[in-house]
Formats: sequence, structure tokens, C-alpha cells
Amino acid sequence: MSTTAINAAKPAHFPLTPAITHRWSRTLIPTTREAPNDAETASHILLHRAGFIRQVGAGIYDYLPLAWRVLTKVSQIVREEMDSGGGTPQCAASEMLMPALEPFELFEGTKRDQDYGDNLFRVKDRKGRMNALAPTHEEVITELMRTSVSSYKQLPLNLYQIQTKFRDEARPRAGLLRCREFIMKDAYSFHTIVDGAGGLNETYDAMYRAYTNIFTRCGLTFAAVEAESGPIGGSASHEFMVMCESGEDTILTCPKSGYAANVEKCEIGKRIANLADVSNAPDLSVITTPGLPGIDDVARFMGVKPADMLKVVVFQNKSLAKVLREQNKDPKAWDISKLPPGPLFVLAVVRGDHDANEGKVRAAAGFAVEMAELALMEKFHFATGFISPAVIKNDSANRVLLLIDHDAAPPQPKLWVTGADTRDHHVKNFSWRRDVGPILDDTNRCRVAEVRNAVVGDASPRAEGSTLEAARGIEVGHIFKLGTKYSDAMGFAVLDATQKKQPVIMGCYGIGVSRTMAACVEMSHDDNGILWPAAIAPYHVLITPLKPDDERQKTLTSDLAKQLNALGLDVLIDDRDERPGVKFKDADLVGIPVRITLGDKALDQNSVEMKARKDPGKGDLVPIADATKKVLELLR
Repeated sequence: MSTTAINAAKPAHFPLTPAITHRWSRTLIPTTREAPNDAETASHILLHRAGFIRQVGAGIYDYLPLAWRVLTKVSQIVREEMDSGGGTPQCAASEMLMPALEPFELFEGTKRDQDYGDNLFRVKDRKGRMNALAPTHEEVITELMRTSVSSYKQLPLNLYQIQTKFRDEARPRAGLLRCREFIMKDAYSFHTIVDGAGGLNETYDAMYRAYTNIFTRCGLTFAAVEAESGPIGGSASHEFMVMCESGEDTILTCPKSGYAANVEKCEIGKRIANLADVSNAPDLSVITTPGLPGIDDVARFMGVKPADMLKVVVFQNKSLAKVLREQNKDPKAWDISKLPPGPLFVLAVVRGDHDANEGKVRAAAGFAVEMAELALMEKFHFATGFISPAVIKNDSANRVLLLIDHDAAPPQPKLWVTGADTRDHHVKNFSWRRDVGPILDDTNRCRVAEVRNAVVGDASPRAEGSTLEAARGIEVGHIFKLGTKYSDAMGFAVLDATQKKQPVIMGCYGIGVSRTMAACVEMSHDDNGILWPAAIAPYHVLITPLKPDDERQKTLTSDLAKQLNALGLDVLIDDRDERPGVKFKDADLVGIPVRITLGDKALDQNSVEMKARKDPGKGDLVPIADATKKVLELLR
């Protein structure tokens, strides 16, 4: 086969960098038949058994040579797409490196040390100064830019790094999927406008394309889904999820429109609410429920289903709660009457079998919220665990906003079981109009809104008549529109064309590099081991001479390796003096895409045995002259 024909047939995603040949006996590949005692996921089991990783401590791993080759290939694909801006040159990113150790002073404005809580590694140096092992680098990059950029003419900019990150997970598990030290690519873009050339949206869309290219080139089955921003913050975000049955995250999808979102972000199609009373409803009845604040326990006790109960979840106005804390550290000294006007609490009412959604509550309320503090609830005389929607009638100071999910007031009115606003008591026969009254018509105090997580079977928000279905996935990438959250907190502003200062608009774009490797194994394996996509496999081809010291096999092994290297393919030679069965089992376990076996019977026919890892059986005899051509066909 001519060189021109071979190059034309070569898959486009193979790197242009020189390929290499390694020998099994001269690298560290400690395969084992035993899995770690605590291993539960396929990636943890197989990456350990195949000699890719070894645990050093809880959630801390050595990346052995095979793993490092995979990580290097993933990183190279990431670099190529970031450097090209996902095919959009004006959005290209420049690589840099920031320190893993962050001074605590950087968190003074953003307060993210509080947001991360115990997940943040805290390190005190010899002079008593607090530092953090970086979970991400928003503060570091913002501080760098604040001291380096002063004019709109210097923007936009897009910077990235591939760096080790740290999170002190309470229960590190699943190998590389949830660990305390991991490899991540994080990028940050800076803009003076949102729309138009050079704006945040242009770069966000370019990074979306770059991520799509990255995971496509890595050979992964993935989906981009709408997501909440979490502790990173920001106005909009998308997660990139590797799809597999063992995925830790639930994704809701619309099969008709292709819409996909995680549970926290997923919208629900049109629903109708009705706050009218049930005709001839029996009187409200108070039932003693000692020690039963939970929905399931009360439902069993009262002989009803959770779907027949109303659950009231209490949130507090984040900014007003902050004002109270600044008044006094002692909750007993808080003076609610001195607060600025507006709701202090938001009561989200959902059906008993549904979960309130903080992001949706925030959107419906129109201000930032957080779960209510027990001390503040007690100061307001809430009977925690036994709260009724009717408690709003006690709110003479207009400090409570009632948000009612549509399914908590269905088109066909019904009677409900809910709290009695007295500890250890619930009521049955609750009816909205009768038991709450005219407050239901005051939109400043009560609104019907979408405030719960979507579930399987809900109406699709994008296609009438279609319902949401569930899939499982593993998050490997996340992109955010941060807006001015960090620039406002850290005083990063630039002079615009009119010489007025304006805060810089930011975007943030992360990929879990080590997580991508583990997610690939979760997605692609069988009972015998790993099935690597060619683009990120540690080697493309495994050559297995059954008699490594035989001159004929040694010569052919060397010749094939050189030919494959010339095509840009990485080769591993299993030159161990082992039984064929051991070599074949290890080959399947390690998962290199193509195996070429050299044995006397095949060589006597001037052939080699060739097998794609994904194909069952022993493989096919291929003439030696056609071996490289066949390898390329199998890799495609």
C-alpha cells in the first residue's frame, strides 16, 4: 500500500507528533486479577486491575504509565481545541499555569471559602497564614487580570490551564470519579460586552463547540445538557455528560425535541393550577403525629400516599439574612423589624412526593435564597417539620412569600394532608381557598410557579404531547456564564470607550481530564476488560510475539512496529516470557484497540493473526503485506 494511500486512509484524529514503540517488559504495567476491596464501579475495578492506577490514600492515586499516556492524549486533544477556539480563531485560548496553593485573602470578596465549606482543603503555613489547595482558580485568575488589564482595548481574553485540583470529599469513592486530587482543565474568558463580536456569548458558543469537538475526538458517547451553576456561580451553564448506565447523574430528556437537562435545571411543560375548594369539603381535622415530621412516616401513619400530602420547604432571603447576621452573631439579638422591606422567608409548597428546587424558587421569588436557618425559623415561630401553607396568615408584617407548585394545586381540586403549624400535629382535609383565604389573590404574597424538580413522565417543555425520559450520565465538562460575579466581588473593572469604569464580564469552562479517562472506561468495557477508543488509547496496537526470542518473530515484530510508527500509531510489544493465555487475558484487560499475534502457524502461511479488541473470537489471519492496511481499517 502506498504512503499516499495510507495517509489518506488514516483517521483524522491521530496526532501528528512522532509515534513511539514501548516494550511491556520495560514499562510498569502491574496487572492483577484482584480488585480493590472498596471498588464498586467498573472504572475503579478495571483501571486498578489493568495496571493504570494505584491508590496512595483515600481519594489519592498514582497514575501509572498506561494511565499517564491516556491522560496525555486527552490533554493534547483539549489543548488543540482550546488553542483553536473550537474552530473560532477569535475565541482561541492561551495556555498558562497558576499555583495550586491559594492565599485565603483572595476569598475575602467572593466568600467562596464559605460556599465550599469542608470541601476546601485548608493549609496553614509556618507564619500562621491560611491558604487553600485550589478547587478551581476563579479568584487567582481574576486577581491576575485585575492587576494586568485596565482598558477595554485589552479585551476579550481567554486563558486556560491544565492543573491538579483538590477537594476534600467527605466520602471519596468510585476511584477517579470522585477523588480528592484530580487533573482538570479550567479556562476563563474576559469581556466588556455580552452580545456581539468579542462578547461573552460568542466565546461561550465557541467553547461549547470546542467541548463538542473534544469529546467527539475522544470517542465518547456524550450529551450536552442544561445545568445549574452550583458553587461556581453565574447565569447560565451546560454540563457535558458521558452517557452510561452506571452514571451517577440523572439526565432528563425529551425524545421528540432532543432537549436535555439535569434534574436541578430541567424545565417542566405547561401545567394548570386551581386553588379552588373541593365541593362540600369536610372540616379540617387535626391529627396528633408525635415524632413524625417526615413525609413518608406521616403518610404511613395516616394511611395516605405522599402524593396526597403538601410539603412546605422554607427558604430565607439570602441578602436579608446576611443583614441579620451582621447585626449580631447571637440570633436571639436579631431585630427583624429593622430589616429593609421585603420577604424574609419563601415557603415553597410542593406535593409530598416531589422535591423543591432552590434555583427555581430563586427565579420565582426574584431574589437570592438559601435554605432557612433553624434559629431564624424559630424566631419567626415556625413549627419546623409541621408547617402548613396557612401559616402565611400569621404574617402581619408581610415577611413571607408563598410559592405554590402547580401540582400542589391541580386542575381537579383535592383535599390534602399537611402540617398543622403545631409540633407533633398534622391536619387532613386541607383546602386551599377555605384555609388560606384572600392572600391567594395577592401576587405580592402568593404565586403559583414552577418550584420543584422535574421527574420522569412530566410534560416536555419543548414538545407538546411528549414526556420526559431519564438517562444516566457522568459529568466530564461544565461551562458557565459567570457574568460579573467575580469582578464585582474583587473590584476588577476597566475603562470603556467613554473612559468610564465598568466591571468585566467573565466566562468559565472546565473539563475533568482524569475524570474523562474514568468515564470512558465506565462507558466502554466488557467482562474481559477495557475497550479504549483509538484516539485516547495508551497505544493503538499491541504486538504479541508468542516466542519473543525467536529470530523470525523478533525481526517481524520490529519491522511492523516501525511501519506502524511511520503511520503515527503507538505500539506496545508484549515481549514477556509468558504463556499465550496470560498474554491474551492481559491484552483484553488493558484494552488496546488492535492486537497482532505472531505465531509459528500463522507465519508459516506468511500471515499474522489480527483482532480488534471490541470483536469477539480469536481474530483473522492477515497477510503480512496487508497488516498495516488492516490495522487502519480496524482502527476506523
